[in-house]
Amino acid sequence: MNPRHAKRIVITGMGIVSPIGNDVGSFWEALKSGKSGAGPVTHFDASRLDSRIACEVKGFETAPYMDNKEARKMALFSQYAVAAAVQAWRDAGLPDRRGAAAEEGAQGQDNGAAAQGPYRPDRVATVLGNGIGGLEVCTESHRKMFDAGPDRMLPMTVPLMIINEAAGNVAIRLGLHGPALTTATACASGTDALGQALDLLRAGRCDMAVAGGTEAAITEFAMGGFGRLKALSTAHNDSPELASRPFDKDRDGFVIGEGAAIFILETEEGAQRRGARIYAELAGYGSSCDAFHLTAPDPSGKGGAQAITMALEDAGLTPADIDYYNAHGTSTRINDPVETTMVKLAFGADAPRLRISSTKGMTGHCIAAAGAIEALACVKAIVEGFVPPTINLAAPDLAEGCDLDYTPNTGVAVPLRAAASASLGFGGHNAVIVVKRMDS
Repeated sequence: MNPRHAKRIVITGMGIVSPIGNDVGSFWEALKSGKSGAGPVTHFDASRLDSRIACEVKGFETAPYMDNKEARKMALFSQYAVAAAVQAWRDAGLPDRRGAAAEEGAQGQDNGAAAQGPYRPDRVATVLGNGIGGLEVCTESHRKMFDAGPDRMLPMTVPLMIINEAAGNVAIRLGLHGPALTTATACASGTDALGQALDLLRAGRCDMAVAGGTEAAITEFAMGGFGRLKALSTAHNDSPELASRPFDKDRDGFVIGEGAAIFILETEEGAQRRGARIYAELAGYGSSCDAFHLTAPDPSGKGGAQAITMALEDAGLTPADIDYYNAHGTSTRINDPVETTMVKLAFGADAPRLRISSTKGMTGHCIAAAGAIEALACVKAIVEGFVPPTINLAAPDLAEGCDLDYTPNTGVAVPLRAAASASLGFGGHNAVIVVKRMDS
């Protein structure tokens, strides 16, 4: 722990909905084996698009996490968030307080007056990252408005689509009364949410936080928009599993994904007091802005390197202390060389020995959920002592300077003390977190 921080913040619960598994165990096994979650788009008819593939969530069911009435009041991104949050809550050994908030309100009880079992609901924050919201709801309501008039729009259009509703639904489902916040920094949103929750806990504004990211943007509208930016892969419509290929010389764009990953964060003191299992420490956070371009990263890599350095300093660590770096690694022509440059700037002489991988080769790019999903991969990597692979890396793009150890195609079993995870978002948003093994 950095001596300047009075509190050590730990991870005691994790949950996930992803293109390669809808629980932590299946997700991690798929990641270790290098399983691709890409396939033809099934959410809608993608025949008009140049890119017709995506990393969709498969076999998702709401029933284990919410009743049908609750599910109907949520867009898909909120459903994913609630499912992952309930998984994490249960994983942390916390009591499921379904409906508790409504019951207490009806009985006139003061939630902040006394401890409620192992935690106080008014001292638990909900901090989620989201970038796009309920885009499928927005699209459907637009169609109804233009085809039949505004009076035919879905009555719940606004509460279903706005991005803060995932945090609101999670807080309602778990009966939490602390701050409920949403970060919207594009593809850095999930990482920034974890960092903001870390700051809240250190500042003593809460004792526990439910934090992470969620996104469900596999729609014709979103894919059409990203397609117009020439950001999506179009070369592998007939072989989707080969499309996401971070740092490879033949990469041609990202594969859009979806899902959610949520963590239970709490002070070490609080976790120990209630006898919780601790996975790892959330040790550091750094955030910066390139202030360069709306969609392209600064080619100098200085903004991203600044965020890495800030996260290391916040954690009280040096570049030599980091054994694994989970890259943003989108598989786009611009991102991967710039990220390699920023790693070299931040880690210096330690960059060549650093274990690096981009798990987006398997999950696709889950936009606001990406950073949280990749943070979960880092925690599991530390706990299990295993670096997941960068799949589809047949030939690194040496001409563009992609010459580091990206763990090509096959994962590596190796003890890990600490890991960093980076997320870079449109608008020049850079966010980095550091997770650390508890005994290191």
